[in-house]
Amino acid sequence: MGKKRIIKKKGGSDVAGTSRALTRVPKKKVAAGTLNILATFNNTILTLADTKGNAIIAASSGALGFKGSRKSTPFAAAKVGEVIGEKAQQMGMKEATIVVRGVGPGRESALRAFAGKGIAITKITDHTPVPFNGPRAPKERRV
Repeated sequence: MGKKRIIKKKGGSDVAGTSRALTRVPKKKVAAGTLNILATFNNTILTLADTKGNAIIAASSGALGFKGSRKSTPFAAAKVGEVIGEKAQQMGMKEATIVVRGVGPGRESALRAFAGKGIAITKITDHTPVPFNGPRAPKERRV
């Protein structure tokens, strides 16, 4: 039958594939930009844009390799924030404004992880969509 071949994975023991996410960094140099955080109950998505609003980098906890209910945890959101912060540093970003949407568990931890990378935060705004009137009320009960 022959020798059994053992295939070894290259790279270190990395949590949720953060090294793979850091490989593709745009060559564009940006001094200031906007970080959009979308924190849903199932995932946390971060998008980094320049001052004009053009998206440069996007990352999510699902894209980092978290699956199922682990995607929505604050730990996964913190990892996404670290990855985006690392990429922003490599692009030369100095300051950022932050726009937060959603009420998921990862909104605070993603923001803290991004701020921990040494990028100055000028403004934080909350653009969570709130319904004006809400859903239609149930019809009146007949007895």
